[in-house]
Amino acid sequence: MKEKGQMKGLIKDTLILFAITLIAGVLLGVVNELTKEPIAQQELAAKATACGEVFYEADASGNMVEVVSLTFEELSETEVAALNEKCAGSYSSSITADAVYRALQADGSLYGYVIGITTKEGYGGAISFYMGVTADGVLKGVSLLSIAETPGLGMNAESVLIPQFRNVKADAFFVTKGGDGAQSDEAIDAITSATITSDAITNGVNAGMTCFRALTEGGNS
Repeated sequence: MKEKGQMKGLIKDTLILFAITLIAGVLLGVVNELTKEPIAQQELAAKATACGEVFYEADASGNMVEVVSLTFEELSETEVAALNEKCAGSYSSSITADAVYRALQADGSLYGYVIGITTKEGYGGAISFYMGVTADGVLKGVSLLSIAETPGLGMNAESVLIPQFRNVKADAFFVTKGGDGAQSDEAIDAITSATITSDAITNGVNAGMTCFRALTEGGNS
């Protein structure tokens, strides 16, 4: 009788645990469904904002503002995959182009490209950003989408590193320390004590410039 009672107790406990697990799973699924769409909308909004920001310029007060009204036409996943394949070997396999947009002026003419890059070379993991390049090869700016570097060091990329990629023309950039090469547009002064982050973003920008040249090769747009 005692063993029979223990067995009933074990079955009861198992059923309770199963019910709790089932309810938790259902609730998790409901929460995921409720938050999935808002999260996706937030991501789309962040990308749309980044597309515009990469072409902003400083006004007389030093504020970054829109100077050219642009619309953005996204290339298909197939086209972006073909671009990555075309550029394979030109930059590290840990860097990929995630998205590409044609930046079009009001009259429909091509102003440039927005190229989305993700690099896995960051100290704290992957770093994603958009960069805007005009049709004549001027890097207008870079806008970070996601970064998880060390607070106070690599996380200073937004204020220290990104402004150096504003409105410059160069085929490729290189990282310097202590201001060496500061007179050169190609020289990017590293974040203090965060060389890995500096290299990761700079290498990613160089990959983006490679993609830009592939997009415009032979005058194609």
